[in-house]
Amino acid sequence: MTYQTHIAQTTDLIRSHNGTWDGIDAEAVARMRLQNRFQTGLDIARYTAAIMRKDMAAYDLDPANYTQSLGCWHGFIGQQKMISIKKHFGTTDRRYLYLSGWMVAALRSEFGPLPDQSMHEKTSVPALIEELYTFLRQADARELGMMFRELDHAREGNNEIEAVRLLNAIENHQTHVVPIIADIDAGFGNAEATYLLARKMIEAGACALQIENQVSDEKQCGHQDGKVTVPHEDFLAKVRACRYAFLELGVEDGIIVTRTDSLGAGLTKQIAVSTTPGDLGDQYNSYLDCEEIDPTTARNGDVILNRDGKLLRPKRLPSNLFQFREGTGADRCVMDCIASLQNGADLLWIETEKPHIEQIASMVDRIREVVPNAKLVYNNSPSFNWTLNFRQQVYDAWAEAGKDVSAFDRARLMSVDYDGTELADEADERIRTFQKDAAARAGIFHHLITLPTYHTAALSTDNLAKEYFGDQGMLGYVKGVQRKEIREGIACVKHQNMSGSDLGDDHKEYFAGEAALKAGGAHNTMNQFAA
Repeated sequence: MTYQTHIAQTTDLIRSHNGTWDGIDAEAVARMRLQNRFQTGLDIARYTAAIMRKDMAAYDLDPANYTQSLGCWHGFIGQQKMISIKKHFGTTDRRYLYLSGWMVAALRSEFGPLPDQSMHEKTSVPALIEELYTFLRQADARELGMMFRELDHAREGNNEIEAVRLLNAIENHQTHVVPIIADIDAGFGNAEATYLLARKMIEAGACALQIENQVSDEKQCGHQDGKVTVPHEDFLAKVRACRYAFLELGVEDGIIVTRTDSLGAGLTKQIAVSTTPGDLGDQYNSYLDCEEIDPTTARNGDVILNRDGKLLRPKRLPSNLFQFREGTGADRCVMDCIASLQNGADLLWIETEKPHIEQIASMVDRIREVVPNAKLVYNNSPSFNWTLNFRQQVYDAWAEAGKDVSAFDRARLMSVDYDGTELADEADERIRTFQKDAAARAGIFHHLITLPTYHTAALSTDNLAKEYFGDQGMLGYVKGVQRKEIREGIACVKHQNMSGSDLGDDHKEYFAGEAALKAGGAHNTMNQFAA
């Protein structure tokens, strides 16, 4: 409903109570309703799922319509990110949030900092989703509250043109609430455990769940060694569990992102079940590192595969894990992705060891031969040394083209000595256009950075600590933080307003009228930032 419709409806409701509700102001109710547009997490999940589906269709028409997100580990961080995006770009279109299991483990576990191995409390994931949306909804309430105050000032000054402008802005207000792609790791247990956690995440507001094909009890960060995958049927059961959770809760267009770690995973815990030559289980097993044996040489406890009339013994490690043949990672990734898309997945995630467009595209091309509209979510990971990787890519391209590279040592290209060189500049330009180029060439619909705000928090805190506890003293804070906040228009420079003080004053006035004891008077030091 529109602002005016809310007012009219509430006015009728108040009148129907024969004077007993006359202390209620209909316009105040309308304002509170607009400031609390989403009543539940499921409202958010349904709203944001529709946004993602619309964006996916737009990308299919033109890959320039790719989407982006940054990983956020706290509601305040996600809120400030979206406020910043609205300030600089005027819209939140195609900008999402990413919830990283790595950051939950490292920053949100009651055990303290943990590695990304699914050891953190799984309930902390839906708790962070709820927290993120609480802060985003508060950003809506704050922004609308400031508009309402400006509207009141315009009316008091009989400025009808400004009042009309503000009413139009209120009616067309764009929410800070955007899709969250939420990391459910490897499902935190069996398919039933995955379903139960998926329900909690969706109820908290998640419209997109990202699940990976590692064993849940041996799960590793995508950029660590020792990754162990599961057969497709095990993984697809968890994909279906996520879909059932979406459908049960009425989020019929919820998004499932299936991640394959096969490129860097050389191990499996299980031999897949196969009933027919060429089925998924047989394809999975075909990549195992095996040796042909004579039945008479079989050892006690051997696992034996029968393929094409030959008896094969998969190589089993002392850990009881089986290993895949070297060099099969890309083929297994392609197989994983096709199987996922043919069994209910909406988007793919291929975890790579470096940001290389042609490496990604070489797999996507093969996937699209079977599923033409296959699309990726891609991790622009802080685990990559972007500077070194791209300088080496330029070095290799120059060498292949016959260009003189004798002035450069490929192993030392990260060195500051090469900053400002033609090679470094070309590498930086490739980094700058990586997302646009990869969206066009390699089918990447969504680009995210998993852990950026983890690193920015560390960097900014280091800079402040160095200055404040050093010779600069208080100037280290004033010059490095507050002065920049004022001059760059950072919302939280007025931290009382950001935390909801003005909203509280508005509510006090609604509830108590002229008797309200408000915090935002002339003696509030926040007024020093009015200019």
